[in-house]
Amino acid sequence: MAKDWCIGIIGGSGLYNIEGIEDEQWLMIDTPWGDPSDEILCGRIGHVKVRFLPRHGRGHPISPSELNSRANIDALKRAGCTDILAISAVGSLREEIEPGRFAIVEQFIDNTRHRPSTFFTSGFVTHVSMADPVCPRLSQMAAKAITACKGKVATGATYLAMEGPQFSTRAESRMYQAWGADIIGMTGVPEAKLAREAELPYALIGMSTDYDCWREGEDAVDVAQVVAQMQENSQLARETVLKFIENLPKTRSASPIDTCLDNAVITAPDEHDPALMAKLDAVAGRLLG
Repeated sequence: MAKDWCIGIIGGSGLYNIEGIEDEQWLMIDTPWGDPSDEILCGRIGHVKVRFLPRHGRGHPISPSELNSRANIDALKRAGCTDILAISAVGSLREEIEPGRFAIVEQFIDNTRHRPSTFFTSGFVTHVSMADPVCPRLSQMAAKAITACKGKVATGATYLAMEGPQFSTRAESRMYQAWGADIIGMTGVPEAKLAREAELPYALIGMSTDYDCWREGEDAVDVAQVVAQMQENSQLARETVLKFIENLPKTRSASPIDTCLDNAVITAPDEHDPALMAKLDAVAGRLLG
């Protein structure tokens, strides 16, 4: 069934605002999972409703290991989002993904350790498929938008999600390469998993800032290097978001991800936990009637 777009934009490091939003207002949205990273900038760009959330908060006060990703995704769902385009600074594990190139994520390897990664705990056990963890429709449109803005783009990237906040050791960086990872970051997981559980199609643009520390004979990555490249990337990221929204079809056709919970719940109805069900009113409200 066709409906209107409402695009959630999750801004990564260096992207704390979006230009060109009309009727804009910052709104704090309460969630049963705690506070999201910041208020959500609500408005529209042309015919498209937009909801922008700076992942680390404006001014970057929140560590990647302390992000409340459940609250962030729940808040975006409550704000009416139909889809999410996420943007994140990443390190490169491949020579051909040089600093300044954007990478469209296709797969994730989760190497995080300390983060709540599901909405569905005991009392409403649910297993969503993450075999194909991003939305191909959004990913293709994101790649086209980068190209239209004269950016360099790599597609089909595998994102290694590490715990942080420290950068990798050289041994870890080389191990991640051997695992088949192309880029490395600290925030794409559990964000992508939670978006899937909330039936929100999700795409991630990784903005390469550095080569991590796997290259022989080079200094290790440091914050100054990352910030300098991040600032160069941020304008292209803003232009890409505007082009992405500008190029959206007038109406949004249905996605299989819209109903991915239909065959995912395993807990019998008479074993549902009422307290948990109340917390799931936004994430799984479609199923709860």
